[in-house]
Amino acid sequence: MKEYVISGIQQIGIGVSNVTEAWAWYRNQFGMDCRIFEDEAEAKLMLPYTGGQPRKRHAVLALNLQSGGGFEIWQYKGRTPLAIDKEILIGDLGIIACKVKAKNIQETLSFYKEKGINVPVSASTDPSGKPTFFMKDPYGNIFQIVEATDWFRNEGKVTGGSYGALIGVSDIEKSRTVYSDILGYDKIVYDVTGIFADLDSIPGGKAVCRRMLLKRTSPFAGPFSKALGDSTIELISSTGKPGKKIYENRFWGDLGFIHLCYDIRGYKEMRSYCESKGFPFTVDTEKSHDGNSFDMGEAAGHFSYIEDPDGTLIEFVETHRIPILKKFGWYLDLKKRDPNKSLPDWMVKTLKFSRVK
Repeated sequence: MKEYVISGIQQIGIGVSNVTEAWAWYRNQFGMDCRIFEDEAEAKLMLPYTGGQPRKRHAVLALNLQSGGGFEIWQYKGRTPLAIDKEILIGDLGIIACKVKAKNIQETLSFYKEKGINVPVSASTDPSGKPTFFMKDPYGNIFQIVEATDWFRNEGKVTGGSYGALIGVSDIEKSRTVYSDILGYDKIVYDVTGIFADLDSIPGGKAVCRRMLLKRTSPFAGPFSKALGDSTIELISSTGKPGKKIYENRFWGDLGFIHLCYDIRGYKEMRSYCESKGFPFTVDTEKSHDGNSFDMGEAAGHFSYIEDPDGTLIEFVETHRIPILKKFGWYLDLKKRDPNKSLPDWMVKTLKFSRVK
């Protein structure tokens, strides 16, 4: 029996060259206007992924309070982040696209067209028959807009936050140990092989590939589960030789989607379970800080990483403290709360007071 609790996707990490500019774009297009924390510091604990040296960085964790996971927008300071030297293609290994939830695909498509965003002329359908479309941000990152029905609050925005990811893998069956077993996406929505019209706009999307869309049969639980909402993971693989690893010869935090992060309770239990499945923590702040919380500026907790079979980074964060009304000195201490229960709606909704226009 799994003794840890997953609240949902806390955030997807996005490496950028200008955090201020990128965050403004994500606020305007995806409603990511609720600042959970903003911090400038040295990343001292990610040495396996930063060339063995601490690296200065500026990071913002922003949320769309309508529903969905946030974005951790991450910029190196004192070092020029590297872009991938060859275009990312379907068949490459790593996070290819971030899924973003929308209330209505056609309304969302029209919204972006009116704003002059480069989007398809019309929506397509995924292999399950649901409408969808892909778009890029100004930095070349791919986002898939998908319809969802689970919403935490209505703020009049056409989208929520992160609803999962399209992840390139070399072997879908091997990868399911991480995504289906550890993360709990145990239900196969579709498992199909072929050429797919909805991938036409993605580089390499006209090649034959295998796609498996996964969802959870049991809902997420824990403090932030209502606000973070549901999510899906889509594994995609080439039917021929696997492509390149997206972050090979680059650092964590370089340009692109750097990790997928889950909010959890039961940190030690998660560590034990991952080890039992052959995916030990490669970074572990609970051990490096002798059990004490890791200070993330305005927030605190423990974080850790595992790698999927192709080296894609999955982060786990056990949040201990977050600011609710910072100017009044009100911080929420999660260590004193039942890890299985969602926080009261009114309490989570107070995060709106951290909104940035």
